[in-house]
Amino acid sequence: MSTVQQNSATNDNKWQFWIDRGGTFTDIVARNPSGNINSVKLLSVNPDQYEDAALAGIRQLMGTTSHKPIRNKDIKSVKMGTTVATNALLERKGDRTLLVITKGFKDALRIGYQSRPQLFDLEVILPDQLYEKVIEADERIAANGDIIVPFDPTTIKKDMEQAFHGGITSIAIVTMHGYRYPAHEKAIAALAKDTGFSQISTSHEVSPLMKLIGRGDTTMVDAYLSPILQRYIDQIRKELGSTSLYFMQSNGGLAAADHFQGKDAILSGPAGGIVGAVKTAALSGFEKIIGFDMGGTSTDVSHYNGEYERSDETVVAGVRMRIPMMNIHTVAAGGGSIIDYDGSRFRVGPESAGALPGPTCYRNNGPLTVTDCNLLLGFINPEYFPSTFGEKSDQPLDKEVVEEKFKQLQTEIADYKKK
Repeated sequence: MSTVQQNSATNDNKWQFWIDRGGTFTDIVARNPSGNINSVKLLSVNPDQYEDAALAGIRQLMGTTSHKPIRNKDIKSVKMGTTVATNALLERKGDRTLLVITKGFKDALRIGYQSRPQLFDLEVILPDQLYEKVIEADERIAANGDIIVPFDPTTIKKDMEQAFHGGITSIAIVTMHGYRYPAHEKAIAALAKDTGFSQISTSHEVSPLMKLIGRGDTTMVDAYLSPILQRYIDQIRKELGSTSLYFMQSNGGLAAADHFQGKDAILSGPAGGIVGAVKTAALSGFEKIIGFDMGGTSTDVSHYNGEYERSDETVVAGVRMRIPMMNIHTVAAGGGSIIDYDGSRFRVGPESAGALPGPTCYRNNGPLTVTDCNLLLGFINPEYFPSTFGEKSDQPLDKEVVEEKFKQLQTEIADYKKK
């Protein structure tokens, strides 16, 4: 834990917390009632020690033991950037979701814009779709608002009830020209509410823009991820009560927890890195920067030339989204990227050791990673690295076990070359 003395006049006698919950580490920075800045770094996943790293960090900084409630009345606000939604999208671990779309467009989101990820590949492998089941609504509104096919709820009611009773509780509703004429979407949403769906995302609310494909995918993302975010927010709320809780959005702005949705959370963590880099650079007199944010799981690269660069349509993990997002280029290469020998050369990533088990040096029998290479080469000094490993989360990086594993790998390579 580190401490920096600040002017006590800048605080109002309450704690403030700023949290970056990454895939490998969670960093918590706090200003205590005296005006001091404290920080702590924890593994994002460490079930033997705590249920949630953010809450564990708050407890540690406030000096609250794990079996006692957090002193909520002493906290002014908690502001967080999180990769909960990002990881769920990348790993396709969102909630089971039903798609209701205008009849005749059942495969529209799968077909997309017919672009090929690799132009000359003979076998085109499309990303897995987020929806589990599709229902075609017998309805149609023209571009000028004329009703071509009136919507009859009875035509899809049975199919919606069947999907709901089959365990699907999240629904995405997308109709042709629904962004401008949402009457049919509202009618389907009312039917979904009566059926019992807990998450209902309509395209005219999520992404009221032209283009069926981008609007549809954005609505799907919202329905697919919002329940996961809500469960995480509920978990935090259970501990923090009515404390002011804010989350970083993909566009670089903060949103109150009650208004934080799946569509806004994809770049929640990386967006905070850009904002922080710009503010830090400005303190040193720099107005033009290239941001390089290397974490344990991925590396985010960004550009700033006097104003934040945003994109209105972005593809993340094979999913198109039409919402304002920070222009960030993400590479699946971080400190936790696994290294391996494929018989002719070393390979790095894209798989990551994450927080659990983490790299070999994290003392949890993990694989060799980029972090282990840097530790072996002396680029990382264990004395300056947080001692947050081992059974009690109080031990430093283990260089000895890294040396042993590299010797084993050296022997395996030598044996392979003899064959």
